[in-house]
This record gives sequence, structure tokens and C-alpha cells, in this order.
Amino acid sequence: MAADLGAWKNTRQQYSPSSPISLGSSVFSESSPELSTTIADGSTANAVLAAIVASIGNLLQGWDNAAIAGAIMYIKNEFNLQNDPMMEGLILAMSLIGATIITALSGMITNSIGKRPLLSVAAILYSISALIMFQASNEYMLLLARLIYGFGSGLVVTYAPLYISETAPTNMRGLLNTLPQFNGSLGMLLSYIMVFLMSLTLNPNWRIMLGSLSIPSFVFLLLCIFYLPESPVFLVSKGKIEEAKNVMKRLRGTNEVSSEIAFLIQGLTVDQDNYIEDYMIGHNNDEFDDQSISNTETTKLYGHEGVTWFARPFKGKNVVESDHSPIPNLLDPIVTLFDSIHGNILNTPEFTSSGNMPNDIEQPKTDLESQEDLDTDYEDDLGHPLLFHQGSYMEGIDDGCVNGGWHMAWKFVQRENEFGQTQDDFQQIFLQGDILQAGRVSHATALVSTPSFHHSIGPAMVHPSKFNLSTEGQSWSDLLQPGVKQGLIVGVTIQILQQLAGISGILYYTPQILEQAGAGILLKWFNVSSSSSSILTSAITTFMMLPSIGIAMKCMDRYGRRSLLLYTIPMLIVSLIILIVVNVMNLEAIFGAILSTFGVIIYVCCFVMGFGPIPNVLCSELFPPSCRNRCMSICTLTFWIVSIIVTYAFPIMLSSIGLIGVCGIYAVVCIVSFIFVLIKVPETKGMPLAVIANSLAVGARLSVKRNENI
Repeated sequence: MAADLGAWKNTRQQYSPSSPISLGSSVFSESSPELSTTIADGSTANAVLAAIVASIGNLLQGWDNAAIAGAIMYIKNEFNLQNDPMMEGLILAMSLIGATIITALSGMITNSIGKRPLLSVAAILYSISALIMFQASNEYMLLLARLIYGFGSGLVVTYAPLYISETAPTNMRGLLNTLPQFNGSLGMLLSYIMVFLMSLTLNPNWRIMLGSLSIPSFVFLLLCIFYLPESPVFLVSKGKIEEAKNVMKRLRGTNEVSSEIAFLIQGLTVDQDNYIEDYMIGHNNDEFDDQSISNTETTKLYGHEGVTWFARPFKGKNVVESDHSPIPNLLDPIVTLFDSIHGNILNTPEFTSSGNMPNDIEQPKTDLESQEDLDTDYEDDLGHPLLFHQGSYMEGIDDGCVNGGWHMAWKFVQRENEFGQTQDDFQQIFLQGDILQAGRVSHATALVSTPSFHHSIGPAMVHPSKFNLSTEGQSWSDLLQPGVKQGLIVGVTIQILQQLAGISGILYYTPQILEQAGAGILLKWFNVSSSSSSILTSAITTFMMLPSIGIAMKCMDRYGRRSLLLYTIPMLIVSLIILIVVNVMNLEAIFGAILSTFGVIIYVCCFVMGFGPIPNVLCSELFPPSCRNRCMSICTLTFWIVSIIVTYAFPIMLSSIGLIGVCGIYAVVCIVSFIFVLIKVPETKGMPLAVIANSLAVGARLSVKRNENI
């Protein structure tokens, strides 16, 4: 054992009550809570700014979507397209075609060049397309410009959420990943205002409407080049750990970033044989109350700078066996597992002990001097998973830690190799629970796996420049891993259901409903043309989205993605039923129009609170780095294909089965969506990306076992 523990760094630091208490990746000082509070105040500023910059591309996408919706009326007049609906439809759909093409192709190159260059390329494509539209002399130049714009749009929709997920703190990931939806709606609103004001002029110029995109696109390009850092996940996957560490310091506003770097390294691949355990953890063996905790042999967990903690199996049901659902037989085991993990952290039992902390914590024997190949210029703390506690001492772990209350440690084990010989090894452990306070034993959920960084010797790592981690796990066969397949089922299905739920159709019909409610008559009093009225009513609809998205941003990390979907989808069903009832009963004109408007407002606001942003948020979280780009491309490609189908099918369905039939179909889809979310979609809030991917692998094995037993 001593030989294998010899790779640990020999700091020989003695523990005292005033020094940092550390378990693997968690550290804070009881004597200086003000330091934690200071860091919490400014630590997220750069991460927020990076997310805002990355989502500017979505603002430009929303800008163009609104501009083309207003400009198409004037384009038809100039190019005489009134009798050529096919060309008109092609102009509107060409951007969707371009987005579909680029999404299908980009997943194969992202692992090589990273997400920051792709966002820069998107900015360039936006600028080129806007300049071509500004000078378009015929419809064919316009088609080319729309295709180029579609390329940029596809890159933004796919990689902005991924970039934000990989740079955001765990406890803010949902909030920051809702920024693309917010900025997209904000861009639409600003563009509608511009188009409306231009429509009031004698000769509205559609080229300016579309060409105006070039100016903010150039600003977006400059920000991508000179401000936006590369994703730390990409840098770690290329073995550039020192560079990734510097980026993480900038994003977090602190030098204590080794914990997140360690989480990124250990999340590069997923151990398909990992499992869940529940521990009771204490500072020494004398703290355990044997009446409430299993008497089995104590396991030592080795953490930062050789600090040893003591763990025993939790007496009772573990997190996998726990039943938090009123309908356990219907839920996917993955959903039950994730819900149990979240339930465990919210209901952590505490076992107070009167025992005092020892002056010295046992440290593993070290033999670092024998490790001649370890570069001495490599910073000592980078080899250790150090999580700097960002909240005050008593604030609680869920909102206080960079990794959402998850920590990392290692357990020494002995295995038999293929030759029957016993060899020493380490197991990597992701821990969840409030395990930081001295003088007590606490409950922690542990995700146990084999370290993915195979060149590590325990928690101490050899110099990262000697290894290129990007060669590991970068094949299409990764998509066949059970956890990845389960993630793809959730991601692809929820993207399909999002589009089939009818948002495109409802937004298409909104101007007519708002005009029926009296907006059109009111605008005529001010001598506003019908085209201007249509643009303004669309702007009003877009304006209503913004406060709803703001609510979603506030709730995303507090209540969770799954919970928001389960609360908002029933409201979509109610709003669609209102639209059906109004049209079936033939209510008095103004009263019916008011009810219809109310139904549309409920639908649009609830959609952008849940079904709008959450599919992309989930798809950016569910997959390990080895196949995250490809899986996100598959999910986004599904989104574009279904979007094209729905956009073209809506006018046909409206003319054949009427608004009642269309809303009825959308309501059925929303009911199916609610059932799917309830049964299949796991809750990912507050979980590090590495933990999500590994937990999916555990849950997938549980699903297979349950299916075998049925």
C-alpha cells in the first residue's frame, strides 16, 4: 500500500481546528468566513459575462427572424412573388435548410477546433449574409444570403448552450443557459420595433431591415475573438490543463479552481461499472454512533494534502433503493435515481457528536521522491481536487459550492489482476452531502467509479503535457454506451415534442387573434396600415415573453428543469383547450376574441418558461465530453428537421382541419409530453456534468435490470 500511496504529494501539513478542513475537493476555513463571502460576491461575474457574450448569437438570430418576418411583405412586392408562393416559402425556409446542413456536419469537427472558434465563424457568417442581403438585386442572391445565415444560426443554436454549460458554475448553469432564449426574444423585440418604425415611412427599405444585422454581428465577432475564452472542457480534453486552469481562474474570480479542473478531468470518460453507495462520514473513528450506523469496517477516504476521513456504509436503504415517487413502477429508474439523489441532499440526516477533532489527522505514507518523472515546476495544488467553498459557513451546500455540494475523494482498494495477483488501486468517489463541519458524522451519497484519467497515480497527477487526453473515447461507438443512449432518447424526444407542441403555429396565428381582440381597430384610429399593425402585434407578443423567461431564469436552478416542465406543460394544455372552446361555441365576437387572446398569452408565456429553453439546457448537460458535441448535434439536428416540417405543415393543417383541429392535435402532443417528462426526464439541477453522465450510466443499468425482471 505504501508504494502506491507514494505518488501522493508529501506536504506533511498538520491539521488544526483553524486550518482548512478538506475532503477531496472541499475546503473552507472556520476562522475566515468573510473570505468566502467576499469571493462569492464577485466570483461569478466573468462566468456571467461569458454566457452573455456567447448568447449574443441568439440575440442576432432573433433579430433576423423578426426582420425577415416583416421584410417579406416588401420583398414580395419588389420581386413580384405574389403569384409565386413556392419562392416565398423557399426564402423563408432557406435559413432552416442551412441550419440543418451545418448542424449535421459540425459535430464531426468540434472536438478538433473547440466551441469558441465555431461561435466566431457564426459571427462571420451572420455578417456576410447581412451584407449580401443589403445588396441583393434578385431573389437568388437573397436565397444565397439566407442559406449562409442559416449556417451561422445552426452553429449558434448548437454550441452556445454547450459553451455556457461548460463554463457556468454548477449552481448557475440553468440560469445562464436560459440566456439564449431570453436574448433570442429580446432580439426579436428590438427588430420588430425597428421594422415597425420603418413600416411607418413612405417607402420602407427591406434591405436595411435585413442588412442591419451586419453591425451587431461584427461586434459579436470582436467579442468572440478578444474576450471569450475557450471552454475549459475542450482545453482539458486536449491535455492543456494549465491553460484550462487559467481560464477557470478568470471565470471563477479565484485561484482555487483545482476542484473543477479535477471534475473536468474525471468527467472525460464514463466508467460503465460505476455504482452508488451511501456513507456516514466522520473525522475519526471515535465519532461514530454504533446504534445508528453500521458496525462494518471503516473505510478511509483520502483527500487533499493527505487528509484522511473515515466512512462507514449507511445503515438502511441507500439512495438507489429509496422510493421518492408515488408511482414508482411507472417511472424510469433513471428518473427515480436522480430524484432520490436530490431528495437525499435536501433531507440529509445529521448525527451530532460531542467528540473533539484530533490535532493530527492520519496521512498516507508518501514516497514522492521516487517519482522522478513528475515535473517539479507543475503547481502543487493542480494535482488535488480542491473545491473552494463559495458561500458562508452556514449557508448550506446546495447554493454555496461551485460544484453544487458535490465533492471528490479517493478510496484505496486492492484488486486481483488477470494473473490472479493482488495489486493496489484507487477508486474515485463523487460525494454529495454536508460533510464539512467538524465534530459530527454526516450522511453522503457516493458515486464510485474508476478514475478516467488513467495516467494518474491516486489523486496526484503526472504533468498533463505528457498526455493528449483527446485521443481517449472520441469514437462514434461512444453513442452506444447505455447512459449515452438513454440521454439521446431523452434529448431527441424532448426536441421533437417541443416543436410538435405547436409554438410555431400559435405564434403564426397570434397577430390574427390580437387583431380580433380590438388591436387592429385601435391602430386604425391612429392611421396605422394593416402591415404595420401585424408587425406591432407580433412585437407585443414578443414583449410578453421577456418577463416569463426572466421567471424561468430565476426558477431553473432553484426548482429544477423537470419541475418547471411538469408545472408549465399543463398550462399549455389549458390554453389550447380555451382556444378550442372559443371556436366551438361561437362566442360573441369581442368576448371570444378576449378569451382567445388570454389563451394565447398563457400559452406563449408558459412555453418560454419551460418547453422553450429547457430542451437545449438538458441536451447540453446529459452527455460526457467524449461525445457531447456529437450528441448535441444530433439533438439540434432533430430540432431543425421537425421545425421545418411543422412550419410547412401548419398552413396546410389550418386550411384542412381548421384551428379547432390544429389546437386539438397540439393539446394531445402536450399531454404526451407531460407523460414523457414525468416518466423519462431526470432532474439535473445542481449536479456537475461529470456526475450527471456517470449517474446516467448507473441508471441505464438499473433500467436494463428492471426490463429483464419484467
